[in-house]
Amino acid sequence: MNDVTGMPQTAVVIGGGSEIACSTMRALARRRLTHVALIGRAGASLEEAAEELRGEGLNVEVLLHDVTEIAAGTEVAERARELLGSIDLVLVAAGFLGEADLNVIDDVIVARTIATNFTGPAALMTTFAKLLSQQGYGRIVVLSSVAGVRVRKANFVYGSAKAGLDGFAQGLDDALVGSGVSVMIVRPGFVHSKMTRGLSAAPLATTPEAVAGDILRGLEAQAMVVWSPAKLQWLFHVLIHLPRRIWRMLPG
Repeated sequence: MNDVTGMPQTAVVIGGGSEIACSTMRALARRRLTHVALIGRAGASLEEAAEELRGEGLNVEVLLHDVTEIAAGTEVAERARELLGSIDLVLVAAGFLGEADLNVIDDVIVARTIATNFTGPAALMTTFAKLLSQQGYGRIVVLSSVAGVRVRKANFVYGSAKAGLDGFAQGLDDALVGSGVSVMIVRPGFVHSKMTRGLSAAPLATTPEAVAGDILRGLEAQAMVVWSPAKLQWLFHVLIHLPRRIWRMLPG
């Protein structure tokens, strides 16, 4: 069970190869975390994350699952609960930047991007929310993005998927009131990571380690929304009100 500071003993990561997720688990290992179940597609990133976290002294289980395979979600969630005994934290970190160039994208790319970033994670979040409600406690942390606060042409497919995930997470938190379970939404800006390698950094760019620190502070404060870095909240208070003709002129 999460302690009075919001720190978990057990955690499930959806999108186990995520650098932000790995940094968060490392930070939590220095607090109270002992057992982690990493859920993700087979690949080097997942195995590297597992080995890195084992090096931190954590007991790590790896469950192979693609979030877009909706029918298999219940089975993998039940398996995670069996392995951990109980689940204090679910970190939703599955993500895929994809493309936004109309000369490149097609219906398959759009569907895959939205399924990976929104519909797949939302479906699995629902399954875990029900499991945590049965326990009577737990925290779901969702990696959203400032890209979903106001969608830009430079990444409009990814941004729209994150907007959907962010809205779903808000509604899920409302639906869980009284269950002992809550949702925390994390809105990072540009993060220097494998996913953004080769892209020009946006203002207030951050790192996976810095986002992890913001997540821990959010858990301690029992926050519902965490901006990373925090200054982005005030920047977007302005940006969301820009006239569309000006918004379209901003650099990608």
